[in-house]
Amino acid sequence: MPRARRNPRPEPELAFLSIERAATLLRRKEISPVELVDASLARIEALNPQVNAFITVVADRARREARNAEREIARGKWKGPLHGIPVSLKDNIWTRGIRTTLGSKILADFVPSEDAGVVKRLALAGAILLGKTNMHEFAYGITNENPHYGPARNPWNRERITGGSSGGSAAAVASGMCFGSLGTDTGGSLRVPPALCGVVGLKPTFGLSSVAGIVPLALSLDHVGPIARSVADACIFVEAIADEYPKGMPRPDYRKLPRSLPKRFRVGWPEDYFFDRVDPEVRALLEGAAKVLRSLGATIAKVSMSRIGGTLAGANNVALAEATQYHESQGYFPPRADEYGEDVRYRLKQGGEVRAVDYLNGLAMRSEADKDFQAAFERVDVILAPSAPIPAPRIGQSDVEIAGEKETVRSALVRLNRPANFTGHPAISVPCGFTREGLPAGLQLIGPRWGEARLLAIAQAYEAATDWHNRHPELS
Repeated sequence: MPRARRNPRPEPELAFLSIERAATLLRRKEISPVELVDASLARIEALNPQVNAFITVVADRARREARNAEREIARGKWKGPLHGIPVSLKDNIWTRGIRTTLGSKILADFVPSEDAGVVKRLALAGAILLGKTNMHEFAYGITNENPHYGPARNPWNRERITGGSSGGSAAAVASGMCFGSLGTDTGGSLRVPPALCGVVGLKPTFGLSSVAGIVPLALSLDHVGPIARSVADACIFVEAIADEYPKGMPRPDYRKLPRSLPKRFRVGWPEDYFFDRVDPEVRALLEGAAKVLRSLGATIAKVSMSRIGGTLAGANNVALAEATQYHESQGYFPPRADEYGEDVRYRLKQGGEVRAVDYLNGLAMRSEADKDFQAAFERVDVILAPSAPIPAPRIGQSDVEIAGEKETVRSALVRLNRPANFTGHPAISVPCGFTREGLPAGLQLIGPRWGEARLLAIAQAYEAATDWHNRHPELS
């Protein structure tokens, strides 16, 4: 099929199209899936040596799938907005016939015999896989400093971390190497990397999207979801990978988002915990975001989250114990302990020291955390919080100082995100500005369980009222 291009575009412009816009042009046959794949692969070739976003690239397969999609669309067999769109997957998501390393030495040559459930759904939607993205080893870290494959580097400043463990996915999306990516989130991995890299990340309600075929970190906390350059694009992914919603709960629809925002809606500003230790620049950007939401019809109300802080240790014990149990069940740890990076090996050892009573007490704390969210959602539609309390630290930096208090980078980046994993509430990170050093910050909005439709509508309204999501890092 000859590729019709009534409006030729230079490659970078193609690479930064939204999925929503690219889908429209593909359906009109104004661009071709082959052109989108070629644009993405050209950027991977040029930029991946600098950013280290991908571990594995499947260029020949992607071009073959692009030609197939081109023929299908030409015959009028358009499958939907992901048809012909080049995407990536975090490297803990099983892909049949493509190595899935988990950023580890232990699984460096592992090639799954089948696809994860979400991969099958993306294939049915017509998405084209470009490759597998860099990640913190076994998804067990928040910086994406990987001792086996090298650190993923922040496209806005390559001396800074991307955040983790889905850091390669966020870096790939931010730098125009792909149009979107699937990642996982156990303690912030779909919100911290997007916040630090200036893109959108959505952690759906626990259980909304199947984690079958995804190597677990902590099964009771694990989520799978999208990283994209716009809220609508994240919604498109969720529509493709989501299982059924409970009866009476609206299913997200990217075409309806602009019409779904109520004239009046309520946003909760936590009085406790979420703003206790936040970098002043980040806090100022969050206060600016609250003003924008108010201009869109929001009432900003203070909400008490007094129980959350007391549940964090319990949530961490759950994560530690479940992670170590999995690695022991596979025979990886402790027999192959010397093949892990130092940080992951240390945490697996910690997990082995969690007593059964502490694990069970941790699970029991979930209901305490849930009480705060339930009480808040009786008064507000969403809760506003930072996605990360600090801008991206430097690669190799172990500690930060916030409001005169010293804290590990890991603690700082996890503590505002773990609560929504613990309770299973959906949460989205949306760009909300830049620091004086040019580093992105993220606005986190947390919604009621199964409330993605309203959550996405509010997030998109904020996005449409600002231009942060239209800014891209300068890479060459």
